[in-house]
Amino acid sequence: MQSISQKRLVSGVILALLAMYILPNFIEYSTLSLLIIYAILALSLGLIWGFGGILCFGQAAFFGLGAYSYAVFAVNIGESSIPFILAILTPALFALILGAIMFYGKLSDVYLGVITLVVTLILFRFANSTAGPEYAIGKARLGGFNGMPNFHTLNVPGMPDVYIWDLDFYYVCFILLIICFISLYFLIKSSFGRICIAIGQNEQRIELIGYDVRKYKTIFFGIGGGLAGLAGALYASWAEIVTPGLFSLSQSAEIIIWCIVGGVGTLSGPILGAVILGLLKYYLGQQSLVDNNLVIGSILVLFVLFLPNGLSPALANLWVKITVKTKSRRPNTRRKKVSRAVRGIHNE
Repeated sequence: MQSISQKRLVSGVILALLAMYILPNFIEYSTLSLLIIYAILALSLGLIWGFGGILCFGQAAFFGLGAYSYAVFAVNIGESSIPFILAILTPALFALILGAIMFYGKLSDVYLGVITLVVTLILFRFANSTAGPEYAIGKARLGGFNGMPNFHTLNVPGMPDVYIWDLDFYYVCFILLIICFISLYFLIKSSFGRICIAIGQNEQRIELIGYDVRKYKTIFFGIGGGLAGLAGALYASWAEIVTPGLFSLSQSAEIIIWCIVGGVGTLSGPILGAVILGLLKYYLGQQSLVDNNLVIGSILVLFVLFLPNGLSPALANLWVKITVKTKSRRPNTRRKKVSRAVRGIHNE
């Protein structure tokens, strides 16, 4: 089974690389870059929710924190390599601290969701109220509701004057998505990942076995926060501005909807949900006849009612049924040869 899953991983990576070169012929690479950033963000929640059983209502907090961290450090340092790394480490550390407070405090799932939601609201209100000149970190002014523009975007490491723009930025985002997917695949297959999955399924049983459930959940939560920070850093470089809207409740709700539509409990599901709904939102934004939120809400209701497991598991089951039917329709030549040989023996 392990060899089969690894073969599927290799084939999936090959298909992803082919798609990386084909998709820019049909969709603008700027739009594709944003969809990939959304996919990484959805993957961060899909990891901790689908495999760890931790439903975070404030994943946008780590996303926005990663974007603001990148912008602040980029203004002060003047290049992107170190700020990019710090933009991942800062929300990861924040998630570790927040997770330790929640999990070692033995809060229930309901209170966990409330706290993550409140933290997002606090960050949103704080980012909106930093318009004055006194709200500055080094040379970087936070800008309040106007946001932070004019910071150094992504560049080639060690070469601050060589920027990564347009198609090259799209390739960087796509490769980072593939790296994240492969890394999370092997993380889930490791002993640490299996323990986290078991905790998500039955926390009390794992605790009775002797594992420190709080430690595993805190680390897992921190990994999800760092992954969201990576998406935030890429978004900041893509948009060239960061605003308090990154901490908004609508952003957090969108991430949850991506995971539900794509399929919780899979790595491909959140990616699929983010890309499809993100692309739909992009095309709906070009018209004013139908409200975006109405369409997205209707899709969510339909999936909850008719496809509760999400799109990715449904497509996987459909593929299995198709392959089984095609195999059953194939003529079994070996069986025919054996029957002919038996007839020949009987005739003799």
